[in-house]
Amino acid sequence: MDSEFGASYITIEDDDGNEFELEHLSTLEFEGDEYMVFLPADMDEDDPDYGFIILQVEEVDGEEQFVSVDDEDKLQRVYEYYMQQVFSEEEQDPAE
Repeated sequence: MDSEFGASYITIEDDDGNEFELEHLSTLEFEGDEYMVFLPADMDEDDPDYGFIILQVEEVDGEEQFVSVDDEDKLQRVYEYYMQQVFSEEEQDPAE
């Protein structure tokens, strides 16, 4: 995972011009594509919309862009793969 150097944050803008700050948790390769996993940094954990945000990374004109994953089945598979990685790392490096 990418937690060696502490948390990193990005700000993204949706199609309506709303900005969101996201905490980057991990970058992973899955089925030949690159994905980034985030949590909302500016949302209360008790908010019903709080949860993982998984975005696909695509290169467009030499620049990386984030694209939402609209295929629910694919999104679920990426999420399950990410969770396997999290639990695998916990087993290898248990918390003190």
